[in-house]
Amino acid sequence: MRLRRLRGPGLAAFAVLALGACATTGSGDEKPAADSSSHAERQPLARGLDYAANPDPFPSTYRGLPRENMAIVGGTVFDGAGRKIENGVVIVTDGKVAAVGDASTPVPGGHRVVDARGRFVTPGIIDVHSHLGVYPSPGVQGMSDGNEATNPNTAQVWAEHSLWPQDPGFNQARAGGVTTLQILPGSANLFGGRGVTVRNVPSVTMQGMKMPGAPYGLKMACGENPSRVYGGRNQSPATGMGNVAGYRAAFIAAREYKAKWDKWREDGEGSPPTRNLQLETLAGVLDGTVLVQNHCYRADEMAVMIDIAKEFGYRITAFHHAIEAYKVAPLLAREGICADMWTGWWGFKMEALDAVEANAALVDAPQGSCAVIHSDDAELTQRLNQEAAAAIAAGRRIGMSITEEHAMSWITLNPARSLGIADQTGSLEAGKRADVVIWSADPFSVYARADQVFIDGGLSFDRMNPAYQPVSDFELGQPGFGLSAANVPQGAR
Repeated sequence: MRLRRLRGPGLAAFAVLALGACATTGSGDEKPAADSSSHAERQPLARGLDYAANPDPFPSTYRGLPRENMAIVGGTVFDGAGRKIENGVVIVTDGKVAAVGDASTPVPGGHRVVDARGRFVTPGIIDVHSHLGVYPSPGVQGMSDGNEATNPNTAQVWAEHSLWPQDPGFNQARAGGVTTLQILPGSANLFGGRGVTVRNVPSVTMQGMKMPGAPYGLKMACGENPSRVYGGRNQSPATGMGNVAGYRAAFIAAREYKAKWDKWREDGEGSPPTRNLQLETLAGVLDGTVLVQNHCYRADEMAVMIDIAKEFGYRITAFHHAIEAYKVAPLLAREGICADMWTGWWGFKMEALDAVEANAALVDAPQGSCAVIHSDDAELTQRLNQEAAAAIAAGRRIGMSITEEHAMSWITLNPARSLGIADQTGSLEAGKRADVVIWSADPFSVYARADQVFIDGGLSFDRMNPAYQPVSDFELGQPGFGLSAANVPQGAR
C-alpha cells in the first residue's frame, strides 16, 4: 500500500519477549491415581484467559439481504472457473448457486426469471487488499485508523476494530460489482495486525459485515516501509537486514509461546501460560489458522520471505503488490503463493520501479499459479474489472494468449483462494454463495457498468432503481452522493 501519514510515538524494540509459564512439580507417589487424568477433569479457565476457548471473540452477525429464488437467463456467463457460456442460465435457490448451464438448463417452478439477454453474468468481484473503513473516503486524520505505527510488531491489533461501516466507499465499490473485500491494516510495521474479510452489505456494525467462517489474515510488510518508518526514528529496523531479524525474532518467540500452551494442554499440570495477544496471532500463523498476507514488492525479498516461512514452518498465502512477481513466477507457483497485483501502478518509490504491465499475465502462465488483481485504493476498487482488462491487453501485446473467461478468475476465484474462501464464493458453481453481477456489456469493456449486484442471492445494488442504491449515514443530506431521480431512466422510476 501507499503509506499514509503516521501517528503516535515509536517504541524501540521490535523483538517480542516470550512469556514464561510456571510449572509445578511433585512426587508421583504423593498423587492419587485419579491425578493421572487430572488434565481431562480440569475446569475451564476463566473467560478470556484461554484463547483457544473462543478463537473469534467478535463473531459475525451477518444475516444477508432479503432474497428470492431466481433464474438469470439469456446472458453470456463467465463462471470464474474458466468457462464461458453463451445464452447461459444461472439458477439461484435459497441464496446459493443451484445450477449453471446453457439454454437447455431447466428453470425450477416458482423461480423469478431475470432476463439477461445482451448482457454478461459473472461472479461478484473480490478485492483482497482494501482499506475501506479504516481509511474512510472522504475522511479526516481523526479517522485515519489503518496503521498502529507505534512498534514494528503490532500483530495484536485487528483491522476490524478500526473498521467504520459507514464509509461511503463501500457503496461505491458495490456499484462496481465488488461483493467481498479483505480489509487490512497498513504497512508501516513488520507485522501490521489482523485483516478481516467482509461481505459488502450495508451495516451499522462491523460484525454485520464480517464474513462467517472466513479465516483471519495477518498483514506483514517487507521492504521500504518498515525500515523507513522506524529508521527515520533512529530505531530498528532501519534496513532490510533489520527487517529480517525482526521477523525471525518474533517467530522464535511465537514458537516458544505455542510450545508452552501445547505442553500445558497435553500435561494438564501447573498454571497455564499468560495470554499474549501479539504472540497468539503469530501462533495462529504457525498452526495455519491465520493466513499470511505479505506486502512485498521486490523479487529478491519475496524469495527471502519464503525462506523465513520454511524456517519456522508456516505458509505465505499471498504477496501483495508484488511489482516484481513476474521475475519469480515459477517459484510462486511451486510454493502455491498468490500474487496480488496492480496493472498500472508503479514508480512511486524505488521498490516499485521495476514493473511491467504484463505482470499478472506472466505470473498466471506457470502451472499452479494464482494471479490476482487488487486495488489498495478507494477509487480503483470501483474499477477492478477495468484493471484486469488492462492486464489482459498487456499480456496480449507481448504475444500471450489470454481468454476473458480465464482472466475473470483474476478478480473472482483467485482472490477467493487468496482469502481461503474459495469453497464458498469466487465462482458460479453449484453449492457456492450466489454472489452474482449482471453487467451492461462485456465486463472487460470500459463501457461496462454493473446493472445488478446480488450478494447471497439478495439484490444489493440496482443501477436502474434508487431503492437499491444504499446511502450511508455519512452521505445523507450531502450533495452529489447517490443517484437522483434525474439520473434514472423514466421507465425505472
